[in-house]
Amino acid sequence: MILLDRVTKIYPKNRQAALDKVSLNVAPGEFVIIMGRSGAGKSTILKLLIREEKPSSGKIVVGGIDYDDLKNRDIPLLRRRIGVVFQDYKLLPNRTVFENVAFAMEISGMTDSEIQFNVPKILELVGLKGKENEFPRNLSGGERQRVSIARAMVRQPKILIADEPTANIDEATSIDIIKLLIKINQYGTTVLMISHDANMVRRLRHRIVRIEKGKVVSDTAAKKPLSRRKNAKQ
Repeated sequence: MILLDRVTKIYPKNRQAALDKVSLNVAPGEFVIIMGRSGAGKSTILKLLIREEKPSSGKIVVGGIDYDDLKNRDIPLLRRRIGVVFQDYKLLPNRTVFENVAFAMEISGMTDSEIQFNVPKILELVGLKGKENEFPRNLSGGERQRVSIARAMVRQPKILIADEPTANIDEATSIDIIKLLIKINQYGTTVLMISHDANMVRRLRHRIVRIEKGKVVSDTAAKKPLSRRKNAKQ
């Protein structure tokens, strides 16, 4: 589903590589956490995956699409296949919750009937039923994050990338957002979560890829639930 093979990225004004020969393989339906401090290279991976940036060297393949063969005219189509939840939400302040989510469908050329059918369903999925006519300024941080997730998911992408989804919200709300991402993953969507929140990540039992100074320093497989471990010993 997602393949990075010895990917290096060097920005023109920087001497040190933002990414240095990074290799990563994410299977369809996986939930993978990319963890590291600020400046480790996490955001660069996001920019490469949505083709906001090109690698200096190495190969990237996503959903069978080889980025070496990707034409500029095909980038919008690629981005429709990848849902992105941004750290700063990127909501349209003068549009309601419904309109923010609908906008993602409008720019994809979907019909009014498709929008009217799908938007209420995705808002219910993310726990925003009854908030359709609210504006972002009237929402809590957790609710804004849910709108961002709804907008990323309304086109039913195969891959969801969540960039620091718990960065601007309290601990209780962060747990709710993580549970929502897990729920989306259980429906079959591949989830790539970028985070520096060690306390939150420790609570999860998913695969963790740690990055430091542009290099992968560890790749820990998902942990099995405790109940399964006990059953395995019996």
